[in-house]
Amino acid sequence: MSITFYFAPMSTASTVRWSLEELQIPYEGVQVDIKDDADKKTKLGPVNPNMAVPVLVHDGVAIFESAAIQIYLGETFGVDKGLYPKPGPARGEALKWLVWANVTLGGAMSRWLGNTQGPQEQRNAAAGAQARKDLDRLIGMVEENLGDRTYMLGDTVSLVDFHLVSFFQWFGFCGVDFAPFPQLGALIGRCSGRPANQKLMAAET
Repeated sequence: MSITFYFAPMSTASTVRWSLEELQIPYEGVQVDIKDDADKKTKLGPVNPNMAVPVLVHDGVAIFESAAIQIYLGETFGVDKGLYPKPGPARGEALKWLVWANVTLGGAMSRWLGNTQGPQEQRNAAAGAQARKDLDRLIGMVEENLGDRTYMLGDTVSLVDFHLVSFFQWFGFCGVDFAPFPQLGALIGRCSGRPANQKLMAAET
């Protein structure tokens, strides 16, 4: 088995890197300077036409987009390790949250950042306020889903938790306050304290 992982610190690749560490899968890491067009072209050109990280190459097959990689890792390695559901309704629940994180939650965060912290000439106060309203509502969905659960899918931690918490760690860095969401705050604390995440944070900061 051959796995090569293309990443950049403090990027969406961190979600996948965390999962790789949790799954204890041997891989070769290739760090990409995403601010250097020449480095991106050299390293990512052959594996991702989007010129973006993350990319996972498994036995010669390149997979990009963090949610797609998480799903692939879960189906290929996660079930046996107890970190991803077997086929069935629980698998469907995992899939919905992984895709939702990238498309819906990530989209709202991007709109908020672009309109409040992006270049001054591109900001729109009204759009930023709406995006933040949307973001709080979406975070509330996670809070509601947790309820009395320990993790997103129930009592057992999964790749879904690592993926979402990685997003929320970034949100916190950008100034999102999770005090109104105590269940989510507890989840972030539980997952952030895991050895794999501690190792990741030490490597990326």
